[in-house]
Formats: sequence, structure tokens, C-alpha cells
Amino acid sequence: MIENDLLLRALRGESVERPPVWMMRQAGRYLPDFMKLKEKYDFFTRCRTPELATEITVMPIRQVGPDAAILFSDILVVPQAMGIHIEMQPGKGPVVPQPINTPEKVEQVIVPDVQEELDYVYQAIKLTKQELNGEVPLIGFAGSPWTILCYLVQGHGSKTFDKAKKFCFMEPIAAHRLLQKITDTTIAYLKEKVKAGVDAVQLFDSWGGLLEPKDYQEFSWKYMQQIINALKNEVPVIAYGKGCWFALKQMSQSGAAALGVDWTCEARNARYLSGGNITLQGNFDPARLYSKPIEIRHMVHQMINEFGKDRYIANLGHGILPDIPVDNARAFVDAVKEYRS
Repeated sequence: MIENDLLLRALRGESVERPPVWMMRQAGRYLPDFMKLKEKYDFFTRCRTPELATEITVMPIRQVGPDAAILFSDILVVPQAMGIHIEMQPGKGPVVPQPINTPEKVEQVIVPDVQEELDYVYQAIKLTKQELNGEVPLIGFAGSPWTILCYLVQGHGSKTFDKAKKFCFMEPIAAHRLLQKITDTTIAYLKEKVKAGVDAVQLFDSWGGLLEPKDYQEFSWKYMQQIINALKNEVPVIAYGKGCWFALKQMSQSGAAALGVDWTCEARNARYLSGGNITLQGNFDPARLYSKPIEIRHMVHQMINEFGKDRYIANLGHGILPDIPVDNARAFVDAVKEYRS
């Protein structure tokens, strides 16, 4: 039994007194207590140590007060489990020293035993559920196969992921083989997360908007759809595609419980494009959290008025930025909590 089940009610499309609120990347780098742990432990140690992952997951619930927790982890634990070496380098972010950029390298990538390779994630879920003690729901997540492929082929972060796109267009058979391996691993991984106790899952397609619509269907969406089909009867699925407004209609017919929207798509457009009958999540510009708390409050109330209080989850349009003052993050959450239509 979950005490605050606002998120789950919104995902079911039920009428609520106010929208639920949480923030992408809420368990992380803007919190001073998180930065203290960062000084002691490297990134993947924090991901791989259930006690640390639990502490970081629960931190914003205690300090900022959102209506849901999202497990502290990373989308790249999936390719790590697939036998790919990935480093998190200061100032650079994720780096794949030996990119998967030939058909031969794709063939070497394994579909692992996720129970064994990712057991630390499931242990963190069980520990976090104990710690939350039914207070709020816990969200698990995974990256979309396309977004993971981007890092694996490019070898590092990028604004264009030109090498990843080049690989898909020059070696489409190998690209689809890699995407399918990632998809199969992700489905098994998320199913284990559900068994461990997550109450909802979110798919992050952070780089989907870099593809033109036809290529998005071929290299991203059809794999997202496989994952949604495999999970939708077990747990509510939130599908988030940054810059993917053009796919909202198809996404709305996918069986996902909710669709994430970034800040470049207005509420009325998002409602229109998605057909008006699915829960939407978003779409506050993360940089707007630099505004004064009183301005944040006004903008949040305006955002809710535009989306409507029902079939809506208040969130950012992408992850919270690292130097946002905690008071401003709290102002965002509090503004939703005090909203009355």
C-alpha cells in the first residue's frame, strides 16, 4: 500500500485533486549531500553499491518532497552488463574507449544474464522500497535502445551523434542487430526491476529528436514499442522522447501510460498531437529553475493551467541542471503541491 499514490492515479488517468510532481535527475548533482558522496565514491561505485544508490534515491524525497522517487542509476549499466567497457570521465561524461562501430564488434556484444549482471540494481530497489516504507512510488528506468546505441557507436557524448547516424545508414543490418540486442537486454532488465518492486518505469529517449521522423520510426520507435509491449501489462510505462513531438500521435497509441514532453512543445500542441486522452508529463524548462522562486511558482501554476490538472504529471522537460539552488527545486515542487484549480 502506497501512502501517496498520486503518480499512480495520474498514470491510470484518474481524476486527482492536484497533479503529482517529480523531477528528472532529482536524485543527483544539485543536492549538496549528493556532492559529498561524489567526492568519496566514483560514479559507477555509487550505482553499484545498493546502500549508496538507496541513500541517493531517498535524499530528494526527504529534502525536496516530490511525489515519487526515481532509482539512482544510469542508462549505461545496461551496455556495461552486455560486456562493453564504459568509463565516466570528469568533464567529459560517459566514454566508450572501444566504440562498437563495425559489424564485427556488434557480433561480439552479448545479451547477458541480467539477473546475475545487474543484481546490484535489484538489491538497490529492494533496499529503497524498505527505506521508503510505502511513502511514495518508486520509478525504475532505462535508456531507449537508440540512445544507448548513440553512446556505444560515437564513443562519447555529442550534440549531433554524427558517427552513430553514419553507422546506422552505412551498416543498417549491424545497427539493427545491435539495437535488438539492447532491446532484448532492456526488456529482461526492466522485468526484473518490476519483480524487485518498482511501481512504474520510464524509457528515456534522450537523442530521438536527432533523427528525422522516418529514421526515428526505423531506428528508435520500433524498439521502444517492443519494450512497451513487453512491460505495459505488468507496470505503467512512461515514454519520454526529447525533441520527439512529431511522434506523439504514434506514442499515444503505443500502450504507454504516459508520455514525457520537453519544453519546446507547448501544452496545447502536446494535447492535440497526442489525441487528448493520455497522461502527459513535463514540460518545464530546467533552466527556468534559475528564476526567482516567486517566478517559478507563477510559471508552474500557468503550466498546470495549460495542461489541466488531470492526466498530467508535473515535471521538467529534461534533467535538472547541476547548479540549480535546492531552494529553487523545492519551490518548483511546492508550487505544484499548493496548486488548486
